[in-house]
Order: sequence, then structure tokens, then C-alpha cells
Amino acid sequence: MKRLIAILLFLVLVAGGAVTYVADWNSKPLELGRSITISLNSGESFISFAQRLESDGVVTKPRMWSWLARMRGLARRVKAGEYAVSPMDTPESLLQRLVAGEVLSYEIQLIEGWTTMQSVREMASHDKLSHTLNGVDVETLLDVLGLPGGHAEGLFFPDTYRFVGGDSDADILRRAYAKMRDELESAWTSRDLRVPYDTPYQALIAASLIEKETGRDEDRKHVSQVFVSRLLERMKLQTDPSVIYGLGDQFHGNLQRHHLRRDGPYNTYVRRGLPPTPIALPGAKSIAAAMHPGSENYLYFVSRGDGSSQFSRSLTEHRAAVRKYQL
Repeated sequence: MKRLIAILLFLVLVAGGAVTYVADWNSKPLELGRSITISLNSGESFISFAQRLESDGVVTKPRMWSWLARMRGLARRVKAGEYAVSPMDTPESLLQRLVAGEVLSYEIQLIEGWTTMQSVREMASHDKLSHTLNGVDVETLLDVLGLPGGHAEGLFFPDTYRFVGGDSDADILRRAYAKMRDELESAWTSRDLRVPYDTPYQALIAASLIEKETGRDEDRKHVSQVFVSRLLERMKLQTDPSVIYGLGDQFHGNLQRHHLRRDGPYNTYVRRGLPPTPIALPGAKSIAAAMHPGSENYLYFVSRGDGSSQFSRSLTEHRAAVRKYQL
């Protein structure tokens, strides 16, 4: 009996020592000299992941770590993605973050006034995005995204978008498309019923013109009012940004008189009404201005050269403003 008790006592001590050893290892900081980024691949088993971390010098006992995760039912609950690991992390703290899915996130900004293709090129330069849109243009982009076909200009809301490793440029644009649709529908519902737009898309075109004409918040409603007044009086809009957009690669920074005389769908000096599509990504303020123009009777405006505009009610006033601020 004494021998049996001794054996049992020995086994208890061994087991207790093993538990203490495992707990001690699990709570000690990892042997890292600096912070690093690791990736858990989708579908990867936890033991394969742990062994990969051992070869990268992150975890010293992958089988023990995997056993601990499996015994607690955590191995199947870890989430794929990129994770930051610091020298202060322990095997336990890292496991808890993997289970919580505290993946690294990144952001990309689509800027008001950019064209759709400028946005595509910006995403192509972001090394954390998966690039799937090589070779698309503004005519083919919507089909590639699986969205209703047509011309893609102006249909994506300019904003800052957060994403995680593995997300693609197409994912960002689908989110931006959905946000523009929601923003436009909301603004359209509350619009001033006097605006001469039959559809939200026409208002979006007007908003893109406003976006390109001014970056000054207090001038947006006045630019909008000029466009509304001109449309109602069947005057040509005569907006340079639309002409420039229509010139595409033929524009080299200097808009000349022969450009204004060249016929084309975006030449608002030659054709009446709105251009056929937006010319840029309008932001929320320009969309709001398109739906709620100012109440003045302006018909003209000219840049003062400092980012603001001078608005005029008559051609005589406008010519005087041109002489003062441009000639």
C-alpha cells in the first residue's frame, strides 16, 4: 500500500510539474526581437500554422501550442487573416487574438473629383489589395464588377474605405458603388422639387460638374443654381471641366479656343443640356448642392484665382468680372 501511495504521489507531482511547465511556457513572451506580421491562411490547419510559425522563429513549441488550442476547443475557432505580433505577446495572447479575429486592417481613400479610372489606378498602387481590375476601362468596369452595365463614371462614392488583407480592388468598388447608390437615393428623396432633373442620375451628373467647378463649400450651391438657371432657360452650360473630360488624353493642361469649338458629347459650349454621364466622383456636399441649389438669379461665374468664384446675374456684370479676375 505504501508503494502504491508513493507511486500515485509521484505521478501527481509529475503531472503538476507538467501543468506548471505548460502554463509557464504559455504565459512567457515570445522570443521575438521586433514586431512582425503573420498570416493565417483560409483553410489552413492550426498545427500547420503553428509549425510554420516555428520555422519563422515565432513559436518554439508548435505541437504543445496546437494541443492546448485543441483541448480548449479553440483551434477551430481561429480566423484567417493578417495579425501583428510584438515581442510582448505570449502564446496565449496570440491565440486569443486569433480567436477574436483581431486582424490587421488598412485603408484607401477615393478622393472627391477623381475620375473612376483615377480611383482604379490608385487601388492598383496599393500593395495590400488584391488586384483584379487590370485592363478594365470606364466602359467595361461595371460588367467586370458584376454590376448593371453601362458607363462607370461617377458611380462610386468618394470616401475612406477600410479593408483587410485578401480584399480586392473590386471589393472596394462594389462597396463604393453601394454607398453612392444609398447617398444618391437619400438626397433625391429630399431634393428641392424645382430642380430640372428627371432622374437621380441626371442629378448625379450635375453634382459631378459642381464638384469639378469648385472646392469651396460656400460656392457649391451658387454653382448649382447657375446650372439650374441655364438649363431652365435653355442656355448652354459652358463648363470647362466637362470639355476637358471629353478631350481625355488629348488634353495636355491648356484648354484652348479650338477645343471649345470642337463638337462632342461633353462639349457644353456646343451642346445644350447636361453631358451624357458624370465627369468625376462627386462627394456628399456636391450631391447636396445639386439637389438644393441657391435661390439667387445668377447666370454666370468666373474664378477669382484664389479658389473662390465671382457670380453675376447679367452678361455685363460677368464681362466686368472676367476683366477683373482673369484678363
